[in-house]
Amino acid sequence: MAGLPLNRPRRPRALFGCAGVLVLVALLVGGLAAWHRLRGPSEISNPDVEFDAAAPETTTAQRAPVDARDTYDDGADWPMYGGNAQRTRYLPFAGAAPIRPPLRERWGNTGRVLLEFPPVLCGDRLFLLRNDGILRAVDRRTGRTVWSRRVGRLAASSPACGDGRVYATVLKRGRGARGGQLVALRSRNGHVRWRLRLAGRSESSPLLTKDQVIFGTEDGDVLAVGRASGRVAWRYRAGAPVKAAVARDGNTLFVGDYGGRLHAIWLSSGRKRWVTTVGGRLYSTPSVAYGRVFVGSVDRSVSAVGERTGRIAWRRRTDGYVYSAPAVAPVRGKGATVFVGSYGGTLYALDARSGRSRWSRDLGGKISGGVTVVGDLVMYANLGRKALGIRRARDGALVYTHRSGAFDPGISDGRRLYVNTYTSLYHLVPSAQARRDVRSLRRAKAARRG
Repeated sequence: MAGLPLNRPRRPRALFGCAGVLVLVALLVGGLAAWHRLRGPSEISNPDVEFDAAAPETTTAQRAPVDARDTYDDGADWPMYGGNAQRTRYLPFAGAAPIRPPLRERWGNTGRVLLEFPPVLCGDRLFLLRNDGILRAVDRRTGRTVWSRRVGRLAASSPACGDGRVYATVLKRGRGARGGQLVALRSRNGHVRWRLRLAGRSESSPLLTKDQVIFGTEDGDVLAVGRASGRVAWRYRAGAPVKAAVARDGNTLFVGDYGGRLHAIWLSSGRKRWVTTVGGRLYSTPSVAYGRVFVGSVDRSVSAVGERTGRIAWRRRTDGYVYSAPAVAPVRGKGATVFVGSYGGTLYALDARSGRSRWSRDLGGKISGGVTVVGDLVMYANLGRKALGIRRARDGALVYTHRSGAFDPGISDGRRLYVNTYTSLYHLVPSAQARRDVRSLRRAKAARRG
């Protein structure tokens, strides 16, 4: 009995020691987790993943001009977000003359409502969806609003146009409504052809195929809807919210979800082809080119995934979230290049095959929206700096800045630029092209009077 008191004090000390170790381990694990979040995911390099060196498609096939004297009758459409089904956001210069400063502001379609996504272009009209759910048709020659229709109460997407119709998705279809809708309108006058009410919200810019409209919803669905009927042809369950737009190459669709997965879906049936976990949340719309799918993630990374196999070819860390939709383009003297911005304010140019940096520019602020490449020019908008810039694709040298900018820089027809600011749309034209356009408009007016 006399020896017991000597042993009893040792137990608390041992327990305290174990507890201290557990606390230290917990702090270490938490610190490592925090460091990992700040550092970003591990980089990946699998050079044996498929790569097709053929240049990517740019836009849909251009129609032949009806009037060769009309400089705006050029058949250069930008009918959906990203310019084409592959969402490459790349358009070569049209004709022999590249777009070069000085740029003249031919017109401005101004407003006070946020423009988070760029317009689309079909024929002589631009179609622009404001965040308050108002869809505008704008004459691209004059900037005049031809018609305006309310298609919802909240929207964050680009419309799509083709075959005399324009299609738009909205987050909220009306006051008190929880869900959004898909709306089809006549592009000539804005008359509604049909509406498809959704149980959930949608900010997924529509993809157009020959006979279907394809988009995602926050309920985790990807829907294929008949362009003529407005009826659902098939539904794919992604398992997590789908906010990004769907990209297409051939008979395969590609889209990311908020669970960090990239899905490949058979267009004809809506069935799964493959699913790959990329990580983070995928708000970024994927771009498909060179046999690969390029996508950004909010876990501070950009990845390239084999289009056929779903294997990750490479993953590169960035200095901030990547909401931005990548642009993919051939660059003279450099080769296939991926351009993307980060919420850390850096604009990246990456080798599409290896993921290695060609150049990067720390611009400060936040690059939230997608990047657009026109010929050898890279357009971007800086939300943090409220500015829009244009840089040379080969080396990142600054070429032009606009007095305002926000989310997405805008689109082009190969000869002119249609750029977004926070609330307005401006038409920028090189001086020589502006003079040709003015002469063309004068001839058209004279012909109407005669």
